[in-house]
Amino acid sequence: KSYADKLEFSPFVVGQDALFFPTWWQGSFYVRTNYKAPNYRVLKVKPGRYQLESWREIVTESQAKLDDASVVGGRLVLSYLKNAASQIQVHDLDGKPLRQVELPGVGSTGGIVGDPDRDEAYFSFTSFTVPNEIYKTSIQRGSSELWSEIELPIDTSQMEVEQVWFNSKDGTKVSMFIVRKRGIPLDGSHPTLLYGYGGFNIDMTPSFSALAAVWLEHGGVYAVPNLRGGGEYGEAWHRAGMGPNKQNVFDDFNAAAEHLITLGYTRSSKLAIYGGSNGGLLVGAAMTQRPDLFGAVVCGVPLLDMVRYHLFGSGKTWIAEYGSADDPKEFATLFAYSPYHRVKQGEKYPALLMMATDSDDRVDPMHARKFAAAIQWANAGSKRPALFRVEEHAGHGGGDMVKKRVASSTDIVAFLLDQLGGKR
Repeated sequence: KSYADKLEFSPFVVGQDALFFPTWWQGSFYVRTNYKAPNYRVLKVKPGRYQLESWREIVTESQAKLDDASVVGGRLVLSYLKNAASQIQVHDLDGKPLRQVELPGVGSTGGIVGDPDRDEAYFSFTSFTVPNEIYKTSIQRGSSELWSEIELPIDTSQMEVEQVWFNSKDGTKVSMFIVRKRGIPLDGSHPTLLYGYGGFNIDMTPSFSALAAVWLEHGGVYAVPNLRGGGEYGEAWHRAGMGPNKQNVFDDFNAAAEHLITLGYTRSSKLAIYGGSNGGLLVGAAMTQRPDLFGAVVCGVPLLDMVRYHLFGSGKTWIAEYGSADDPKEFATLFAYSPYHRVKQGEKYPALLMMATDSDDRVDPMHARKFAAAIQWANAGSKRPALFRVEEHAGHGGGDMVKKRVASSTDIVAFLLDQLGGKR
């Protein structure tokens, strides 16, 4: 027999409704887990002691979400998400805090990458105003230096970011990032693009977007809320926006739009929304539930017929997130918000740019085709267009060539400027 055939494997954990991420170093497992801790904690485990009661907690759960834990340079390196922005902390191997890694600003990092026995390590950083950078750091000394950067053809120093909080329909406090040119008047005059996702435990953290940068150069404002259904505030935040709680996500998004208007950034006729995939469902639900609130909608590779979504593409794999119309109770929830089924003739829907691809095997293009046709029918006689753009030879992620991505982004900005106004 081979060496592999002689090995005996034992399961780490069985039958627990939780996630466990172990890493091994010098005779111990260090396990990041959300077991009895929705925001995650770290447990230290000795080999052979696989009963949960014998595991030792070395990093307790905090209000910030623990995104990653690894051993680098003989230290325990922890990556946190606090108020939807990254933090990195260095602890000793018994969990004692040693220091915090200084980041260039409020942004996102994929955590520190390095070997457990080498002091030299690296981390990435990006923000709404800074494209991806790589920093070299010393785990022992704490010093960091810029190792690689991308030069931009635009000046982002005139852009500024603020984080605001607003109340959703049920009173839940939700955070939102707002990116704008420095010193603009809050007189409701600015074309504003509100981007969202709100699902599958995915974090919407600060990151650079070329489309958003161009949008700001044309006088626009860009906003990203941290909706329930995402993972910014732990698993409880995710579950508050999934399954029977999905309407919370749409309520959060609509409240974000209203807050932008209240703050004086924009008004309904100058407010656009944009989302793709699950975010396409989001903007489809928003425009059919509150057509009065928005001036334009960009909807990309979306789910929109929620009664039949599970019968096409990868739909069956998302039943845990959305539910299934095969279950009568879940059918009632899905049908209540399904954007395709809410379209009414004679309603004044916002201008729509539907972004689809012809070879999407994840979300079937039938969603985009049916919904765009329904809005064209409902808006018949209206001056508000419902445009349908198809990317040829492309899947769910869109065109894989730079020129295709540039063309797609150009069409989005051109559509929004045409509908909302702004600097040409």
